Amino acid sequence: MTPSALSMPAPGESHSLRSFLAQLQRQGELATIGAPIDPAGFDLAACLSALDRGPALAFTNTGPGGIPIVGNVLATLERIAAGLGCRRDELTDVIARAIERPLAPRLVEAAPVHEAVLPCDFGRLPIPRFFEHETGPYITAGCIAARDRVSGHANLSYARVKPIGPDRALVGIAPNHHLAVIARAAAARGETQPIAITLGNHPAVALAAALYLKLGDDEMEVAGALVGTPIPVARCRTSELLVPAHCEIVIEGELDMRETVEEGPVSEYHGMYERYGAGAVMRVTSISLRRDAMLQVVLPGFHDEHVLIGAVSIAAGLQSHLRGFIPAVEKVAVPASGCGRLSAVVSLGRAQRAGDARKVILAALSAVNLIKQVTVVDDDVDPWDETAVQWAIATRMRAERDIVAVPGMRTDRSEPMKLGGTISKFGFDATRRGDSRDDWTRALPPAQAYERVAGIVAAIKAGRQA
Repeated sequence: MTPSALSMPAPGESHSLRSFLAQLQRQGELATIGAPIDPAGFDLAACLSALDRGPALAFTNTGPGGIPIVGNVLATLERIAAGLGCRRDELTDVIARAIERPLAPRLVEAAPVHEAVLPCDFGRLPIPRFFEHETGPYITAGCIAARDRVSGHANLSYARVKPIGPDRALVGIAPNHHLAVIARAAAARGETQPIAITLGNHPAVALAAALYLKLGDDEMEVAGALVGTPIPVARCRTSELLVPAHCEIVIEGELDMRETVEEGPVSEYHGMYERYGAGAVMRVTSISLRRDAMLQVVLPGFHDEHVLIGAVSIAAGLQSHLRGFIPAVEKVAVPASGCGRLSAVVSLGRAQRAGDARKVILAALSAVNLIKQVTVVDDDVDPWDETAVQWAIATRMRAERDIVAVPGMRTDRSEPMKLGGTISKFGFDATRRGDSRDDWTRALPPAQAYERVAGIVAAIKAGRQA
């Protein structure tokens, strides 16, 4: 068949997946694959995995439905920053400020995502199979909208969605996630919970959906703050839920926590399989989409986009939390080497006081159940630069003095080394101490020299002659 053309944004459309893909295409960071790819045959997943740290990928020949698939969109810190219109070193600050200054969405009547309607049949969408031992295809990039009927609390979050029939799917939700809390409350009232799976979102929406906020805080409002303008939203066709008007596809349905099915082995962020048992069932009530819709996927498991979406969001939330009572906190990173979930690095500024590093370690280990390793560095070390962090550990830490170990701390069900729901956690204080050295001066050229050659360096990095 003839490959479909990749969809482009409408004139004036600025905060959508397709507007961001157009930006990546202009920058040479989007590769279009026109060769026939069967999403059900693992080849699409193999392409995404083999090009994990390469460009974003658009598959335009995915079968008779003619719906292209895009993936690896936010697979680098630089692309995530570009999606938010900031530099890489500003990422956590930008997200932390957005958490503190939410911006309510703007309701619109005419929404591109409602331009077309499909039958309530998952088979009409090219949903991929990713890994050999999983038991079916998965929707992995769905930002799921929900609202508690009693409290009015809105939520936008991620969960695994595995079709188990034309109009039924298993929804795998961690028990402590707010979607699970809302759906359990509905089940206790004898009700199902309306949800809407939104696919193909702007990076701001995709990152906001991964944040760890308080129950009642609306992730859609944080997404608006991230782009500096209210997110246009539209009402669903079969419920009162609000969804991003410029997303690509919306799958509406009713989630029933009282009806469950066994999931089987499923991949996790640490790159191995977990068996979580039974998951709740969703029944589809509507599928609407843009006339030239794309299906976005996130390659799950220990792959860069999956790891980084969680890592950046966790880091920003943790940074906002720690700064609330430790003023010396500068930046927080959640590195890929810790699967974007299990370790954190915190930098402290010159205002740090004696004991702040240990306080940071204990606070961070307590704040996020998943995090089991915390490294504290000075503000001359970029916490996202894993080589620089290891250098600080090697040159500034004394093991007998600067390692903090806390056995028996609560962890998450996805922790690969858990035992009875707990794990031993630990921290490294890799900050400078006056009793270790008299002189901590770095051996570097003077700052003025770097300034004089900045133009030469920028030209070479851009691939131009200096």
